[in-house]
Amino acid sequence: MESKARYFVILGALSAALAVALGAFGAHALADRLSPGMQAIYRTAVLYHLFHAIGLFAVAFVCSLPKANRLACVSGWLMAAGTGLFCGSLYLLSITGIRWLGAPTPLGGIAMIAAWLLLAWAVLHNN
Repeated sequence: MESKARYFVILGALSAALAVALGAFGAHALADRLSPGMQAIYRTAVLYHLFHAIGLFAVAFVCSLPKANRLACVSGWLMAAGTGLFCGSLYLLSITGIRWLGAPTPLGGIAMIAAWLLLAWAVLHNN
């Protein structure tokens, strides 16, 4: 496996493990501490975290293609950054209740969307 693909497999696996751990933490340790609205925000963070952890495996696959281009790797880093910004800000918002901590959420969402679009572009131009 090419080294760039390897990084995204490792990053995806670590991200998935963290998402599962944070999901369990939210379901057990925070269940009685968060309002229903904050629980919903927390669950959204876990869901998007898991989807994008799996997305990093898709990035690794595309990066391992014989004629993989640089765009695939850029999409992976955007996906990782988007996950940190989007999910991280939602985790913090839901746990602390401090509304301004949700400010980076849209930036993370934009990075996630851009990552998926860039990944599609990379595959379309892999010839």
